[in-house]
Amino acid sequence: MANEMELDNIITLQDENGEDVRFEFLDLIEYEGGRYVVLLPEDDTDGEVIILKVEDLNEEEESYTGVDDDDILNAVFAIFKEKFKDEFNFED
Repeated sequence: MANEMELDNIITLQDENGEDVRFEFLDLIEYEGGRYVVLLPEDDTDGEVIILKVEDLNEEEESYTGVDDDDILNAVFAIFKEKFKDEFNFED
């Protein structure tokens, strides 16, 4: 996935089909030596976030990949929830 960061916390990623998808960048979380972005799809109506792993391609470029490990997803989301518990209403 390629990325393009804009000034208003909107990030545009290309999906596996080359289609542009816009997200609101919510946070960058470091967990067990990895970096993960928490994104909210711009056209999302149910409030579900997307968590992607940040992988450095070189000094100037990075890519974002899906996370298949539920334990990592849950841990990163728990950190996010704790950081933003006063800003968002989380449903359990």
